[in-house]
Amino acid sequence: GSPRRLLLVSNSTLHGGGYLGHCQQHIQSFLGEKVKRVLFVPYALHDRDAYARTARAKFESLGYGLDSIHESCDPVEAVRKSEAIFIGGGNTFRLLKALYDNCLIQEIRKRVLEDGIPYMGSSAGTNVATISIHTTNDMPIVYPPSLQALGLVPFNINPHYLDPDVKSTHMGETREERIRQYHEEPNTPPVLGLREGALLLVEGDKATLQGVTGARLFLRGKKPTEHEPGTDFSFLLIDS
Repeated sequence: GSPRRLLLVSNSTLHGGGYLGHCQQHIQSFLGEKVKRVLFVPYALHDRDAYARTARAKFESLGYGLDSIHESCDPVEAVRKSEAIFIGGGNTFRLLKALYDNCLIQEIRKRVLEDGIPYMGSSAGTNVATISIHTTNDMPIVYPPSLQALGLVPFNINPHYLDPDVKSTHMGETREERIRQYHEEPNTPPVLGLREGALLLVEGDKATLQGVTGARLFLRGKKPTEHEPGTDFSFLLIDS
């Protein structure tokens, strides 16, 4: 079995709450008492200093020190020494390009999949944990060398998944239609639509849906299915 431990969160902020407020208990039980410091990756936002301040304040309130990778003169070495990694949200294309630019794809994979350090992602940080960023909602504002991501799990996720608003007069494609278009391409992996407030906990070869909202699962050539918190998604970890 894999030693991987992942906490993949749909969104950083839930309506009515503060930064990571809706999942802070999940974070504490996930990181536990062994982890003392978290390595934060703020590459998805332009103002990395401000982003690091926000994340640092939150993690310190939970009892963890936080080092931001953008303050390190050697990002690869920072990953190699890290006890846990948290990649925050923002623009997924900007984030993935920076991971490639700093030669961090293989380093993070090794730390998580071989060394078993905890990996937490929210929004864009959840996107890059998957096979590729094909199912992000973000605009391609920069051009990463590849859309292939960290591949910590063998499927894709659509964070902030939105159901169609039955009262809306908007005629553009729904999120479901966009994911179906993705699955019209050959050999495309499953897509888990994580609604705001949902998160996926991966421990080794076990994956469990947690949080306060459900998820919608899209498998190529099949009708999408609805799933409540507590659902066992371990079958998605079997690389198809």
